[in-house]
Amino acid sequence: MDDDTRVEWREWGAEAFAEADRTGKPVLLSLSATWCGDCHEMDVETYAEPRIAANVNDGFVPVRVDVDRHPRVRERYNMGGFPSTVFTTPSGKLLTGATYLGPGGMRQVLDRVRETWDAKGESGGRVPRALAGEPTPRGPVDDRIEAHVAGQLGDKYDGEFAGWGSDAKFPLPRTVEFALKREREQALRTLDAITRNLSDGVAGGFFRYAGARNWGDVNHEKLLDSNAALLRAFANAYLYTGDESYRDTADAAVDFLTDGLWTGVAFGGSVGPAGGRSYYELDAEERESATGPRRDLTAYAGANALAVDALLTYHAYTDDERTREYAERTMAYLEDELLVDPESLADDERFADGAVDADAPGLAVVHYRESDEVGEAGLLADQARVAAAFARAETVLGEGLDVARDAADYALATLFDDEEGSFRDGPAAGPGLLDRPLRPLDDTVEMADALLDLAVLADDPRYREVAREAVGAFAGAWDRIGVQVAGYGAVAGRLCRDPLVVALDAPVGSDLHRAALRVADHEKVVVPNATAQLEGRVGPEETTGDAAYLLVGDDAHRAETPDDLMALVAEHASG
Repeated sequence: MDDDTRVEWREWGAEAFAEADRTGKPVLLSLSATWCGDCHEMDVETYAEPRIAANVNDGFVPVRVDVDRHPRVRERYNMGGFPSTVFTTPSGKLLTGATYLGPGGMRQVLDRVRETWDAKGESGGRVPRALAGEPTPRGPVDDRIEAHVAGQLGDKYDGEFAGWGSDAKFPLPRTVEFALKREREQALRTLDAITRNLSDGVAGGFFRYAGARNWGDVNHEKLLDSNAALLRAFANAYLYTGDESYRDTADAAVDFLTDGLWTGVAFGGSVGPAGGRSYYELDAEERESATGPRRDLTAYAGANALAVDALLTYHAYTDDERTREYAERTMAYLEDELLVDPESLADDERFADGAVDADAPGLAVVHYRESDEVGEAGLLADQARVAAAFARAETVLGEGLDVARDAADYALATLFDDEEGSFRDGPAAGPGLLDRPLRPLDDTVEMADALLDLAVLADDPRYREVAREAVGAFAGAWDRIGVQVAGYGAVAGRLCRDPLVVALDAPVGSDLHRAALRVADHEKVVVPNATAQLEGRVGPEETTGDAAYLLVGDDAHRAETPDDLMALVAEHASG
């Protein structure tokens, strides 16, 4: 039982649904998170009320779900925010749901669900459309996609307050990165607004979002994945502009990650709102004596991989040794604890019934591991982010390609549907609606981006072909793509033109390597140790001395100094 409630919560799993089936009761799913202030408030105000708790315990099978530990449950049952209060049949079909419910609202919903259940039973449940098995809106990947999304930047941009949209303001780091190349003033003004309104001036890092159009009504939770993504966006802004203010904000975000979330081996998942905005109005000295925020120090694979990507991006542009060190330590944790040979999971009952493919090539990413508790393995988001992080490590550190390929190869073998040409979000196995495939656009974008990098780094066109198929799975709805998933426009654009590639015949860490990393295009691919990429393009007589090569089609344009390289890039960009 949760300490703040009187409800007899079950854990998410097959046993809870079996109990509901055996007893003839509907299931109440409470989707919550450590960082969610409203979730803890609902525990105190609603679930701790004796009559409500008794009603729930007597008439339902109540299940508490941590959405960070169970992302596939989150995506299938999220009612639009957290807490999500969801009622299902014993088979997991949706009866109804809401977000926060106070005591009065909860009593009404409980009564209504009981009436529906008594009248209709299992037939009263429904399967959400995204899980109904309908084909994705396939279409050709062409220039219209990127152009449309670029047009949406202008249509949805808030010229008065910056950011995109006219209601709550989310920082949308991938949209910022898309705009840095296409509508840079919008991107920079948005980053400035984020710095003013969503950054913690004392401890560094970024709050999750603002509830008002003018960036007011800030929600003060700080999550690893959103902080990592924003760190990378600010680092890329520094790359394009050289403006130290963006580096300063990024550096403060690094402070938050390393001081506020570092566990000694990896990064924890989140810091909560600390009982309201008053804590974040205190200065550093006052905070020391105040009650601090809740922290979830679980090291989630995908969020840690995103942190590696961001830290190495920052290191690549600044030579900051602290970020390189923390990235390498995090990579070691991922490799040692969360990247596993799928065959090793074959005898583990937690991964039975299709939850892992023991015969698949590559490495399965385990979502998290704590003592004897192990999260799901082989989730699309985790595989994609690990592939991207280790691909970034290959470009920056000169090592990581093998792990990146292993993570991608497992996803291609287990999650990519050759007939549909699209990715599932995870194994089609598990209780509730987990056995129904979900094909998420945002995770597909992350995987396709990683595959495009791998196609160049591994000199393997197969990865680019799969990326095209996966992006094409949604291209029939290109005109309905909005700024919230601007990354889709970015990856579609990458598929419609030759990549900007700098191949190195020079040591990692050399002046040429560092200059290549600082070419002002965050979508470029830098290839250290580029023997395969240069074969057939560069003759033996050209391989003496250190050099960097700008690859354009079948041609390799040689540069022997950083200045020569920058001149080559400028020449071909203008041409």
